[in-house]
Amino acid sequence: MADKRTDTFVLLIGNSDGIGLAMTRRLLAGGWDVAGVSRSASPIDHSSYAHYATNVTAADYPDRLATLTDKKSFDLCIYLAGIGELLDLANMGEEPHIVDVNLLGMVRTAAAVIPGMVERGSGHFIGLSSLADELVSAEAPSYHASKAGFSSYLACLAKAVKPKGVHVTNVRFGFVDTKMAKDDRKPFMMSVERAVDHIEHCMKRKPAVYTAPKIAIPFVKLHKLITRLSR
Repeated sequence: MADKRTDTFVLLIGNSDGIGLAMTRRLLAGGWDVAGVSRSASPIDHSSYAHYATNVTAADYPDRLATLTDKKSFDLCIYLAGIGELLDLANMGEEPHIVDVNLLGMVRTAAAVIPGMVERGSGHFIGLSSLADELVSAEAPSYHASKAGFSSYLACLAKAVKPKGVHVTNVRFGFVDTKMAKDDRKPFMMSVERAVDHIEHCMKRKPAVYTAPKIAIPFVKLHKLITRLSR
């Protein structure tokens, strides 16, 4: 468990199930004070936990976050929200929504919490991206494109805030055993608890980019090469 510092709070976005829920339980077990935001109610009832039900795409989402950040100074924020659906060419209505949740929701969150961190001269923003950020997919273009933008934005943001004493980490996972893992082929599947272990590692080390499992990296590069040659 990453060390807890006195009078600091964690803000988790998208934590009512999957990795987010497991991360919440891990942090609470370690003595952290946690605030969670998701579109669904949380199953957690704990004296050190406060939950706020809202959607990252809602018009009042930035205002809701502003209210939270006015009340507490979040030293750590983890963006875990993410959705994905296969492309339906007969009905592409879900495509903008996927980009909105996966990419713009993260940017809205960063815009709400990063200024306070910069003002204090400390803080850590972690975003969960995907190895899909490097791949071109005809099956799920909105998901892959949103993760490419996600990773690019955090890479740029990390450079911008590091001189201010603030850290940004882009966590790139492969397949994790959650409801998001819809593909029939799931190589190097990772358990939710193992994913939380990796996030905890990032909390301690604060790398700008962290990829897991590392064994998947050469396969991603091979896939990119094959795609390029087949065009």
